[in-house]
Amino acid sequence: MSECHNAQTRMKKGSLNKKLEAAAWGLFFIWTGIAFLADVGWGVGLLGVGIITLGAQVARRHFALKLEGFWVVVGFLFMVGGIWELFRVQVGFVPILCIIAGFALLVSIFVGRARNSGLPDRC
Repeated sequence: MSECHNAQTRMKKGSLNKKLEAAAWGLFFIWTGIAFLADVGWGVGLLGVGIITLGAQVARRHFALKLEGFWVVVGFLFMVGGIWELFRVQVGFVPILCIIAGFALLVSIFVGRARNSGLPDRC
């Protein structure tokens, strides 16, 4: 009985996942069309795409679906890029992004080591 229930739950989640993806892509294309027609500029356009991307992940979380880390990062970067453009920051975005990526990689080394430190070596 529980196997049948688990299979039904997986099917419902799969269906919900497809609907959420379709809704997010639909909103993306609608927003892109509106942004071009209204000529809102790159800052507002990128900010809107970031909000849609992160909103899709919030919806996934709300419906108990797995959060997609890649899309969280992409949404965050779209929002940062939009804010960057809106405030006309004079420092280039790419160098700052490279520095952040470098720090993230360095931090991942230490976080990975701390997580795996309790495991015995198999040499």
